[in-house]
Amino acid sequence: MKHLELHVIQSVPVACLNRDDLNSPKTAVFGGVQRARVSSQSWKRAIRELAKEIAPEQFRGERTRLMYDPLVKAMSKAGIAEKEADEGARKIIDELVKLDAKSKDKVKSTTLYFMSPLELETIAKTYAENKDVKKTLKAVDAKSLKDAADISIFGRMVANDHSLTVEAASMFSHALSTHKVDNEIDFFSAVDDLQPKEESGAGMTSTLEFNSATYYRFAALNLDMLADIEHLGSLSSEERRSVVRTFIEATIKAVPSARKNTMNGNTLPVHVLGVVREKGHPIQLVNAFETPVKSSQGYTARSVELLKEEYAKLKDTWGVEAIFEQAIPEVGFKTFIDGMVAHVI
Repeated sequence: MKHLELHVIQSVPVACLNRDDLNSPKTAVFGGVQRARVSSQSWKRAIRELAKEIAPEQFRGERTRLMYDPLVKAMSKAGIAEKEADEGARKIIDELVKLDAKSKDKVKSTTLYFMSPLELETIAKTYAENKDVKKTLKAVDAKSLKDAADISIFGRMVANDHSLTVEAASMFSHALSTHKVDNEIDFFSAVDDLQPKEESGAGMTSTLEFNSATYYRFAALNLDMLADIEHLGSLSSEERRSVVRTFIEATIKAVPSARKNTMNGNTLPVHVLGVVREKGHPIQLVNAFETPVKSSQGYTARSVELLKEEYAKLKDTWGVEAIFEQAIPEVGFKTFIDGMVAHVI
């Protein structure tokens, strides 16, 4: 399997990038100690949103329970009368992801559906021709999703119609701190601007949790799968290179946006190792940090050292081979991304 790998060391200051149901920063135990954790889902969401900014024409996928309105609009453009468009859209949504009978204010599905504008256009035109829901959905193929590289990269699950399921071409790990982390509690107060001067005390008080950490992040992209006819095989080589370039840039630069105005955690990585391999499966380097980093002079420098040592050990011990390997900051970002893209397709 030809694939690319990105191994990222990134230091994030006081933040709560990804919180649990108790509003606390997510954690995990690795190597016998608690680590700061950011779920792969959280970072993938940030990557997907940044990819839309970088290449809006290629990353047009939308994950939603509210596909009714855009589907009705597409059906109207296809020449279907208003009442028939309403009925048809409801039937199609119910066949795909089931209508939510409990929703009163808007027509919603029971689960999220990852859709693309071209797919809705294909569905609408096909339904206008035959008025058959099952035949209409069979018309949806990879060509109907070529405007939504994000669906091919991140995948989608359609429980009611497995022919529409798209296996993700990407792989992500949960970001873990390279060292032990304990969450901290911030007590804060807010002043009531209109409170009489003779009254004392805050307008409100509360607490929230945060942490700071140096993370190891890992992402991979199955290049063979991406070029398959079931994914982006209908795109030209140049178009696929553009998709891969966008994926690499967004994966490196994106940061989850939680509490971005009060605890801005936006940083860029201190080290990125990029690897392209012709065969084998993607290999994480997280075991470089199974023994947590301990330092009185920060964690990033030692984390980078351990990452390099782990990669060298895997190459020597297991014969791991690559057709490309380069790292930031040994080279600049533009040189790095140009080098990777030149080797992927």
